Amino acid sequence: MTDPLPVLELDGITKRFGALTANDDVSLSLQKGEVLALLGENGAGKTTLMNILFGHYAADAGEVRVAGKPLPAGTPRAAIAAGVGMVHQHFTLAGNLTVLENIVIGAQPLWSTSLNRDAAAARIRDLSATFGLPVDPDARVGDLSVGERQRVEILKALYRDARILILDEPTAVLARPEAEQLFRILRGMAQGGLSIIFISHKLHEVMGASDRVVVLRGGKVVAERRTAETNPAELAELMVGRAVARPKRQAHEAGPPVVVARGLSVSHGGGMALDHVDFDVREGEILGIVGVSGNGQAMLGRVLSGLARPVGGTITFQGRDIGRLTPRQAVRMGIGRIPEDRHAEGVVGDLAVWENAVLERLDEVSRWGFVRRAAAKERAAALIRRFDIRGAGPETRTRLLSGGNMQKLILGRNLAAGPRFLLANQPTRGLDEGAIAAVHSELLQARAEGAAILLISEDLDEAVGLSDRLQAIVKGRLSEPIPAEEADARKLGLMMAGVWAAPQGVSHAV
Repeated sequence: MTDPLPVLELDGITKRFGALTANDDVSLSLQKGEVLALLGENGAGKTTLMNILFGHYAADAGEVRVAGKPLPAGTPRAAIAAGVGMVHQHFTLAGNLTVLENIVIGAQPLWSTSLNRDAAAARIRDLSATFGLPVDPDARVGDLSVGERQRVEILKALYRDARILILDEPTAVLARPEAEQLFRILRGMAQGGLSIIFISHKLHEVMGASDRVVVLRGGKVVAERRTAETNPAELAELMVGRAVARPKRQAHEAGPPVVVARGLSVSHGGGMALDHVDFDVREGEILGIVGVSGNGQAMLGRVLSGLARPVGGTITFQGRDIGRLTPRQAVRMGIGRIPEDRHAEGVVGDLAVWENAVLERLDEVSRWGFVRRAAAKERAAALIRRFDIRGAGPETRTRLLSGGNMQKLILGRNLAAGPRFLLANQPTRGLDEGAIAAVHSELLQARAEGAAILLISEDLDEAVGLSDRLQAIVKGRLSEPIPAEEADARKLGLMMAGVWAAPQGVSHAV
């Protein structure tokens, strides 16, 4: 018995950007009701391939077929008409509009007299109920959580009668409970006949959610596996081309405190984003802060970067008050920063790699107010070599780098300066296993050289694996620290729920 006609076929897809071949003769297929995981390192060509499928790019060679019919190249409207929907890693929603308005925009004119808002709202509610995507059509998108916005993006595709759904890194900005809920929903949607392709770097997601895995490396398909017949170790090796193991933290004695916060409080939106927070980070130590997104981690990062100022308490760096620090002063004092959002706060995408490499330290490569370009490019080239920033030259536009290589640029820019304190805020979000191992190795090396590191991470495996001590943040408050050796899943779960032992030994719940 032959297989039924695939709902989707990509046949011999090739795409070049100048000298770079992003996709090299890629072929794959998708069956009705199947969940296919597209796996590969940062820069392997996954997103480019999906952008060709959705019509954002036109392939240089090859053909896309939906239900056996060729899909016109380079036209998203044709892809949508053929039943292809795409949910991008970075949401494309208007925060000032309602859920209903975001969903129907593009499908129908918002202010047309032919738009029946009641009928549209009823259809959205019906789709929400059918696919387990609860959301209020009248809610303002700007007021929704990240997980709810993800649902809106999916509903937007379903509203246009998508039969094939593409999700690019769907859990990159979701906490683990939200991610687990999303994949439960996707499995249910597939059982209802929807065909799904999702891009992910997270091997536990691939193993738990997909029926089949296609692995890209260097723009080529290097392997295809039934998920039930493979394992995370094999997939990691196929993805990177070698065995991958994350480095292990070695015990050593930490030095004196470098950054100390006592009673630190920061107001935001009429409430307290940080409420009487206490912590200290020692020389040669990694202090991990864990918690569900939205509990004050972002504000803590802003304070330590000089982007927000406390309304109470103190925070010192090597004994100096830094509560009213500016970002420039922070850099000059030896404070490094890996921001949570590398695209919005870490780099300027339209600048060249060499410009981003020296952006925070222009005075070091300037004379009489003019940047010495040769020196700046030499510094960038050294960073590219030392931190293995692939696909980059000093003149490369930074936005053309993959997420992992962009993160290596930010990390390298900071570590090359030898910071005494480093804020690492979600340092491996959206990175593949090879890039994660490289970033972890660099952080542990900086620790060994005496840097004090504050690690903010929603990845519990990462936090426990790298940190010497851990604190949980809940509603702007911090638990007492515990040694990483005592941080089992149950204890961390209770801490992240706000249940911990107060300094007086009394059980405390936030």
